Amino acid sequence: MGKRRRVVEGRSKRPAVVGGIVAVVVGGAGLGVYTLYGGGGASAEPRTTSGHKAVKTGPVSPIEVRTTAEKFLTAWQHGQVARAAAGTDDPTAATALLTGYTKDAHIKGVTLTEGTRKGARVPFSVKATVSYKGLTRPLSYDSSLTVVRAPGDGKPYVDWHSAVVHPDLADGDTLVTGASGTPPVTAYDRDGGKLTAARYPSLGTVLDGLREKFGKKAGGRAGIELRVVRGKKSTASDKTLAELSKGTPGRVDTTLSPTLQAAAERQVTRQKNASVVVMRPSTGEILAVANTSHGFNVAFQGSLAPGSTMKIVTSTMLFEKNLITPDASHPCPKTYKLAGWTFHNDDDSEIKKGTFKMAFGASCNNAFINFAPKLSASDLTKEAQQVYGLGLNNWAIGVPTFDGSVPVQSGAQMGASLIGQGGVRMNPLNMVSVASTVEAGVFHQPYLVSPKADGRTLAKAARTMSSKTQSELKDVMRYTAAYGTAAQAMSGLGPDYGAKTGSAEVDSQKKPNGWFTAYKGDLAAAGVVQAGGHGGDTAGPIVAALLKLGSG
Repeated sequence: MGKRRRVVEGRSKRPAVVGGIVAVVVGGAGLGVYTLYGGGGASAEPRTTSGHKAVKTGPVSPIEVRTTAEKFLTAWQHGQVARAAAGTDDPTAATALLTGYTKDAHIKGVTLTEGTRKGARVPFSVKATVSYKGLTRPLSYDSSLTVVRAPGDGKPYVDWHSAVVHPDLADGDTLVTGASGTPPVTAYDRDGGKLTAARYPSLGTVLDGLREKFGKKAGGRAGIELRVVRGKKSTASDKTLAELSKGTPGRVDTTLSPTLQAAAERQVTRQKNASVVVMRPSTGEILAVANTSHGFNVAFQGSLAPGSTMKIVTSTMLFEKNLITPDASHPCPKTYKLAGWTFHNDDDSEIKKGTFKMAFGASCNNAFINFAPKLSASDLTKEAQQVYGLGLNNWAIGVPTFDGSVPVQSGAQMGASLIGQGGVRMNPLNMVSVASTVEAGVFHQPYLVSPKADGRTLAKAARTMSSKTQSELKDVMRYTAAYGTAAQAMSGLGPDYGAKTGSAEVDSQKKPNGWFTAYKGDLAAAGVVQAGGHGGDTAGPIVAALLKLGSG
């Protein structure tokens, strides 16, 4: 949700100065322009305009940061909501959340202790008590605020976001204490072991999602909790912050493998920002999911360009249209012009005399883009939807997911989509499903909880690839695993295997996102390492290690 800024007569909009640099912030409610604390001894200077009173401009000073923060925190601590909200740049939103902090969340006895200020940012600790119908629970956490200068009147204010009140709040979220509404659940792995976020840190959001989906169906009884209730526009699940009384949890059985889940948790720590999913191609059962970062489940809900791993879907389309076969001669030029764009291969490489299989194995872009004149704008979209079940927003795995997107595009954008750029968006769940569909020859929607648990219907593909197309796909993916860009990572895993690497360029990143999807027998895995570099070097070792463990 965009920030709602108060508009005060006489305030104008001017660029903010951050350490001497102009910064313009665009929010959902329009253009907000603020001045942050400037280092290097910069100070605020008054400005005058004809017929108007002088207004301070420039960075907020250290004393302004201190006094603004102290006034806000003191007013909040003493329950003076109107005074605290007036010290922010969005008093309407601040009033609503600070009022709810006491009225809806039932938080009392608040003590706020300011930490060491750093520029315009002021950290602080919160100690309080949650009290509801005779039940009490101590509450403590850390948060922070930032002081900015409003351009209209030149005064310093607290830059309002819901996260000021609690770091787990996004704008639009609220805090509520009461009967949880959704009873708790205890999730179990496929061997009957209890799944907890303490043991498997990546499962925190997954467990929240399982509770939201199955809490009222699993036979549990609600307890009394302080929880974050997400805003209407949020895709995240509600989150419990404190339990005042425990409910009786229901039971939810999952398809997760304790061995592979533990290994996946270890593997993603090898990279700064990695995500991975493991599944069983013959059934669709998800065996493991892990992310280096635990705040957002990129593995299930990420929306990223998949780079050259998308060439699996593109190749399926080309094989089905009889435009190429694996061993047919098909050069890959260094550059290719399409609709005013000039496309380049990685490192400006080229394959002058080679086969399509060699181009697939080397991940040579222009061997795919040069088919664009023979394709219609909707061909790739239809292939992804009809054969791979992607982009229809109908997967029902048991927790929230993003099911991929392959929009209809034309011209140069259509050419880019053939190599997983342009408007194409995927996550590791989508790409492990792609590899699994190749291995099994048919799309099996991934799932984390058996549909028998709640009678939900799993998504199905409109059609199945032919056995000839499957054989051709396995041929090029096996070649890639044995001799191509995936060979180093997949060494020792053959011969019943296949793989595809990918590197997706992202604006503002020095290194591309590295992708890797592969199968070994009836086991498939896919991963991405954001801003890590080439997929064979980054995500490849993670995926290969899990395939080796699971098929050993």
